[in-house]
Amino acid sequence: MPGNADWAPASASAPALAAPGEAVLTVGALNRSVRDLLEHRFPPLWVAGEVSNLTLARSGHVYFSLKDAQAQVRCVMFRNRAQLLDWTLREGMQVEVRAVVTLYEPRGDFQLNVEFVRRAGLGALYEAFLRLRDRLAAEGLFDEARKRPLPPFPRTIGVVTSLGAAALRDVLTTLARRNPSVAVIVYPTAVQGEGAPAEIVAALGRAARRAECDVLVLCRGGGSIEDLWAFNDERVARAVRASPIPVVVGVGHETDVTIADFAADRRAPTPTAAAELASPSRAELLARVAAQSDRLRRRLARDLETRMQLLDHLSRRVVHPGRRLQAQAAAVGQLAARLAGAIAHAIERERWRIASLAGRAHRALPPLETLALRTAGLARRLQAGAAQALAGRAARVEALARGLGALDPHAVLERGYGIVRDAHGRALRDAATLAPGDALDITLARGGAEARVERTR
Repeated sequence: MPGNADWAPASASAPALAAPGEAVLTVGALNRSVRDLLEHRFPPLWVAGEVSNLTLARSGHVYFSLKDAQAQVRCVMFRNRAQLLDWTLREGMQVEVRAVVTLYEPRGDFQLNVEFVRRAGLGALYEAFLRLRDRLAAEGLFDEARKRPLPPFPRTIGVVTSLGAAALRDVLTTLARRNPSVAVIVYPTAVQGEGAPAEIVAALGRAARRAECDVLVLCRGGGSIEDLWAFNDERVARAVRASPIPVVVGVGHETDVTIADFAADRRAPTPTAAAELASPSRAELLARVAAQSDRLRRRLARDLETRMQLLDHLSRRVVHPGRRLQAQAAAVGQLAARLAGAIAHAIERERWRIASLAGRAHRALPPLETLALRTAGLARRLQAGAAQALAGRAARVEALARGLGALDPHAVLERGYGIVRDAHGRALRDAATLAPGDALDITLARGGAEARVERTR
């Protein structure tokens, strides 16, 4: 009430009391909750802006602000990330950073933890690189089935690069060290700049027309993505794939990957590695030849020893033909004696077997006289039984004939009866089934007649 001094409306200057049981956060807990909320709400993202307030700490960490015309945000890049940069971050640079949105708890500062930094504009180049890579891959330009094996023993190696490039010196030094007997032909071309793709395509075409190399090495030293962009040109990729000579591409450092790498028959991480892939090592070849020679020598020695041993064995088996004939004649005599003894033994054995079978057969014969008497008695009994059975059957047949004669319809007809049938041949038994005018067929004992119904009764 207005007149009550104890009453006052709630306002910003009058803090509200915490409700019973309501949690009260500390500042550290609040900042930690906000940090967790930010890190879970925002995935790692790319942010573009200008570098300002750049500080390189003794610890190796890098602190700076990223700003544009409307706002700025604090950034920190820790030493393990910063030392991976192959270029120097400077004040006023336009950059793009990949970072995690977070909060620095001790001061409550909103900041970005930077994982990677690239100069502004590289993102567009990388997107163009990905689009071209995916399009050519969908076209089948990078299929492994289209890639050719490198010749194992090239006589001539072609190098497509700039005459002033350090990569050329590295390649020539490596080729001379690995196999100085291999000839090297350099096809000079620009490897950087606006006209470099057309020059690279022309150099590859020149090498194909001259057909003087067994394998080509397309190489260039390291550099930024802009420096290597000529090798991301579609014309270069198609020229590499269309080359009738196998192509090894070695561009930049191990982490650099270009479209030409995908199109090449073999991809090398560096120009030196490309030279090593294209050329066989003379030392390794000599070692392989020495090893093969040693194996061949051991194999020949082993085969020679085996043949010598076989010759000794065969020489012991060689005898005079006369002695061989005598031995064979003796063997034949022994076999003839054994054959005669075997035949005599077999004949005697069969004689005893036949005699034994004859005795058993004689003992097994039945008494013929007894069997003859028994057979005569059985014949007489059979005749008597047959005559009796035949008489019984004849009497039965006669009785059946008399019964059949009594049932013969012709006998009934002989007594003056007839069989009346309708037009369908059915025997008639009831006058009610007839109508005046119906045709009838009458069968008598001898012959028959056709009639028509005048009336029924």
